[in-house]
Amino acid sequence: MSHPKQSITGLQALAPILFLVVLLACSVYLFGADSSYGANQIALILATCVAALVGRRCGVSWREAQEGIVHGISLGLGPVLILLAVGMLIGTWILCGTVPTMIYYGVKILDPSLFYAASAAICAIVAVSIGSSWTVAGTLGIGLMGIAGSFGLSPAITAGAIISGAYFGDKLSPMSDTTNLASAVTGVDLFAHIRHMLWTTVPSFTLALLLFAVLGSSEGATPEEITSLQTALSDQFNIGLHLLLPLLLMLTLVFLRLPAFPAIVVSALAGAVFALLFQPQQVAVLAGETGDLSAPFVQLKGVWTALFAGFSADSGNIFLDELLSKGGMESMLNTVWLIISALGFGGVLERTGILGYLLQVALRSVNSVGSLVTTTVVTCIGTNALAADQFIAIAIPGRMYRQAYRERGLSALNLSRTLEDSATLTSALIPWNTCGAYMSATLGIATLSYAPYAFFNLLCPLVAIVYGYFHIALKPASHDAEGVAGVDA
Repeated sequence: MSHPKQSITGLQALAPILFLVVLLACSVYLFGADSSYGANQIALILATCVAALVGRRCGVSWREAQEGIVHGISLGLGPVLILLAVGMLIGTWILCGTVPTMIYYGVKILDPSLFYAASAAICAIVAVSIGSSWTVAGTLGIGLMGIAGSFGLSPAITAGAIISGAYFGDKLSPMSDTTNLASAVTGVDLFAHIRHMLWTTVPSFTLALLLFAVLGSSEGATPEEITSLQTALSDQFNIGLHLLLPLLLMLTLVFLRLPAFPAIVVSALAGAVFALLFQPQQVAVLAGETGDLSAPFVQLKGVWTALFAGFSADSGNIFLDELLSKGGMESMLNTVWLIISALGFGGVLERTGILGYLLQVALRSVNSVGSLVTTTVVTCIGTNALAADQFIAIAIPGRMYRQAYRERGLSALNLSRTLEDSATLTSALIPWNTCGAYMSATLGIATLSYAPYAFFNLLCPLVAIVYGYFHIALKPASHDAEGVAGVDA
């Protein structure tokens, strides 16, 4: 983290933050649910300019501030590529029949009264095995959202259940990027870190499952409506279990540790091939051609359209058309705009020293173990909001708070666990954070709509704070040597 040539005052550090808060409040007031379609981005860009002006006042040149902005944005290029690839995947998976097949069989297997809890559990199991909450949301999550719509269940609660399960699995998987980062930045053994997280993660997820079970409803679509939907799906698509092979391919590639972007692109192209083989009529309709529907260029145009513009259903069934008309790279462009704007703001805060100043101020309020854990949680949430990236929210507090935990006689395992309990989990609850923007774009639900129902993500930081104040499952510094050795007694 760079340092300004002159000391930053509290008022200067708060100026861009307060300016952003006021603009975001105005954005929501003026545009409501549509504020994330441009208004919030303008607020972030203007707040970035204010932060750069503060930096200039403290001796940070525009060139240095711009380098910070560019660096911040560069951190999000990987997620942006993944987001665009997911848009491709959604388009071809609907076109080839993978998503319709998931919906068709899902409404047969899943009980509406336990659907939310079952969705969370399924996503948790898969996420543990592949280590990616984003992949789970972009594959199983899409199908589960469609099934929820078929049942007439709440899309917001369904999204909350999917995210709860996906982040539970991601958090405990040794293949997860955030899990490895948290252990690395605090200098603890990976598996000792995972075992220590069980103390907060398992109780939180158990409570979340109970809440989802309580929210389960037998209301919604009637059996006749479900049958009607299945009939409409089978009329429009060739349905069969073989169409789930692209999903199986996707999960296999990620499990084999192929990076997310190429794995998703390969799976999207597999969907395109399956569309040509099993849904040629739908491909031709999407191409908008009325001549020889089997002509090679007609078929090529159809799958190409699905990749960049997504699938557009026109079956005459209004509900089905709304359910399946989505996907394509272009559907993700607004989210890309939001991510770039937010990461630019986070980058200039770090380069000008504003972020470092705010974190140092946070440490001054620590006077007990409970307040240290609480400050860590609040800092991670705040960094998620300001820097718009969960990796920054893990790395910077992780570096800054190591000494504070050591001075309190606490093992670094407590810090690594708290970083995950807060930074990893709350990233999906902030609309302009890369994770919140991704989940909203992928699942088709506004972040602030599903956030109240992402029970696991909300409960785990609170459990961590309670543990801190009541000294529950906190390891002393004497365990650090054992943790590093891989023994978590």
